Amino acid sequence: MTVQRIKIKMMTLLGFALVLIGLWQTGSGTWIYMKAKLAQVLLQRAWASTLSGRQDVKPWPWADTRPVARLVVPSLGIDQIVLEGAYGRTLAFGPGRLESHSPDSLSRTMILTGHRDTHFRFLEQLPAGEVILVQARTGVWHRFAVQDRQIVDSRTATISILEGERQLILVTCYPFHAIVPGGPLRYVVTAGIMERRAED
Repeated sequence: MTVQRIKIKMMTLLGFALVLIGLWQTGSGTWIYMKAKLAQVLLQRAWASTLSGRQDVKPWPWADTRPVARLVVPSLGIDQIVLEGAYGRTLAFGPGRLESHSPDSLSRTMILTGHRDTHFRFLEQLPAGEVILVQARTGVWHRFAVQDRQIVDSRTATISILEGERQLILVTCYPFHAIVPGGPLRYVVTAGIMERRAED
């Protein structure tokens, strides 16, 4: 076998290996988005059961979380079910609510977190004054308007909560289009309560 043939075979194998790695990476990235979309379908079903009066409905049999609210941004076509707990295993399927809050009402500030590249990607498009709707497990809708958007450093910043006022605070990683995930920066959207609407 000549040196030229060996070089050709090596280049062919290298090219084939690069194609396989590329397909694997693309498949892994696609799976994240597909999982997030499929989970929201299952969560919508669990939310419907919750609204009908069932308690602690699991979206799938092995789930260690449950739906606690519905988040809607009409102008952007956003309709998501919020899960209890802001953990990595929860945020893979939908936005999560910090568990330190009242379980059955929006009587005080609610803090929701979500991934910047899936469920909370839309935060980048939220202007001041934008209306956000949140449905509680009782079926009651609460209307919020975006008041503030800021970038903070999670190592030094704290989220300010106004005593006696109902707020919705949405938090995700920043920057939105970072190649490497993680980092200390967070994008924080604060919305104030507007009014209550009866169940549609």
